[in-house]
Amino acid sequence: MNVLAPAAARAGYSDAEWAIRCDLAALYRLVAHHRWTDFVYTHISARLPGPEHHFLINRYGVNFHEMRASDLVKIDLDGNVVEAEDGQSRRVNAAGFTIHSAIHMARPDLLCVVHTHTAAGIAVSAHPKGLLPISQHALKFYGRLGYHGYEGIALDLEERDRLVADLGQHKAMVLQNHGLLVGGTSIVEAFHMTYMLERACAAQVAALAGGHELLTPPEDVCRHTAEQFRGQENDEHYAMVWDAALRLIEHDRPDYRS
Repeated sequence: MNVLAPAAARAGYSDAEWAIRCDLAALYRLVAHHRWTDFVYTHISARLPGPEHHFLINRYGVNFHEMRASDLVKIDLDGNVVEAEDGQSRRVNAAGFTIHSAIHMARPDLLCVVHTHTAAGIAVSAHPKGLLPISQHALKFYGRLGYHGYEGIALDLEERDRLVADLGQHKAMVLQNHGLLVGGTSIVEAFHMTYMLERACAAQVAALAGGHELLTPPEDVCRHTAEQFRGQENDEHYAMVWDAALRLIEHDRPDYRS
């Protein structure tokens, strides 16, 4: 994508960091576009290259639909802001740090982590059986979804070990009575997986609202479908998805690159 921006916006950032900032800001805009936001109370983060283990997260108080590359805050794994800015203007959500730092510390394969509080995601997180294998979207996560029990607002750093243990080797997890958590090896994979999981949750809520017994495919079909989805997890498919996704926001407010 084109990551050109005014020199003032890019000052002090490497080309690699600026590209990640632009893609992450675009992802915030896409989450807003799809109405997966919870005002300013959820978070998306991305790991930056280099041995410092820094990652980017949203500046607390900025709406997702107005997020720009320069609004993202660089922090370390201890939650310290790694930028010469006024502390208040670069404030981050403490709960967001707890959840995202846990994944970035333990899973170097996951570049981007998305956490949502949608009504559908919360509803599924409160269901005793979690995500049901009743839709094609849900079958992408068949046998590939973790569950983490609710412990209160995520301010206790000791919870990080339990978050990581419950995620295991999966890339997605239901935070029970709370919401959804998705990690991707790239920003576009994180977007695509979030899209699929949110659609699966919305379909489940709608199906249960009908009040009828639900059809569930046989287990062998569920496993087969999950493997079919694995076959689509490649750079070519994701490049097509990201190009289409960016067109949803480029025509409206392309200032996310500033």
